[in-house]
Amino acid sequence: MNKTDEKQNVAGTGGSSGSVAIVGAGLIGRGWAIVFARAGWQVKLHDLHVGALDVARGEIANQLQMLVSHGLCSQPDLIIQKIHFESDLAAALADVDYVQECGPEVLDTKQALFSELDRLSAPHAILASSTSGFMVSEFAAHLSGRHRALVVHPVNPPHLVPLVEISPAKWTDPGITQTAHQIMSAVKQTPITVQKEIPGFILNRLQGALLNEALRMVQGGYVTPEDVDKTVRDGLGLRWSFMGPFETIDLNAPAGLADYAQRYGRMYHAMAASQSTPPDWDKSSVAGVDAARREVLKRDDISQRQGWRDNRLAALVAHKSKQEN
Repeated sequence: MNKTDEKQNVAGTGGSSGSVAIVGAGLIGRGWAIVFARAGWQVKLHDLHVGALDVARGEIANQLQMLVSHGLCSQPDLIIQKIHFESDLAAALADVDYVQECGPEVLDTKQALFSELDRLSAPHAILASSTSGFMVSEFAAHLSGRHRALVVHPVNPPHLVPLVEISPAKWTDPGITQTAHQIMSAVKQTPITVQKEIPGFILNRLQGALLNEALRMVQGGYVTPEDVDKTVRDGLGLRWSFMGPFETIDLNAPAGLADYAQRYGRMYHAMAASQSTPPDWDKSSVAGVDAARREVLKRDDISQRQGWRDNRLAALVAHKSKQEN
């Protein structure tokens, strides 16, 4: 089968229901399993550790019940029936159309894993990574089938936060990129395309800019960690939950974005001069921020608070689904 035939084979699904192998049954892998099964795909969830698969089975059931309580899915029993738990990698990869890797963020481990995915999967299967930290050219350049490899980076948890960043390499087949985009749309995610490879992709670079500035201001004694969280939670975040930054400023001046830039551009340009020095992220430097967080949330209570977060996200998603864009 040549590459054109492979592309047509994958594209033949039209992004509609097919079969997927999800490699890694941690938080992200479990979320992906829900995303695909909810959309009608047959899912094979793989992990080398049988114990991890047992945990995944229970956690997925719990998450589906939470989705039901917010009206975000129905018939959870039918959804979980589409998820098959598989400890053998070759069996998990057999006859699937799409592979979503969710392995450790260790470069040589990921390179070795993608060698196995390339060797064991059908020649037409798309090989996608959930990586947050590596570009596909860093871990898949050595593959004979590298034309079908790309990053499809979700936001945690993917079954509640729909954004997906699709980041191909220069050598990724454009048809593969297009089909991955179609698949993500078909399973009700919101795909964007990273036009050129860049470390951190788009979301983490935007998040990093905010985190770096927040840490800079806390370390400089300008604000407390608690007040930074209030600023985003009860300020910027309210608008950003339904508008992006460019639409926000487009609506914040009488004549739109260009008018806003004319009014405030010089101020932001001047601020940027003091934002060029990276803050310290070492253990001792972030200890004060961590201590402030531990005052309001004990370390042993983080897992419970994550459940609270997921419920709040589900409620927000349910609310947004009823609104007009």
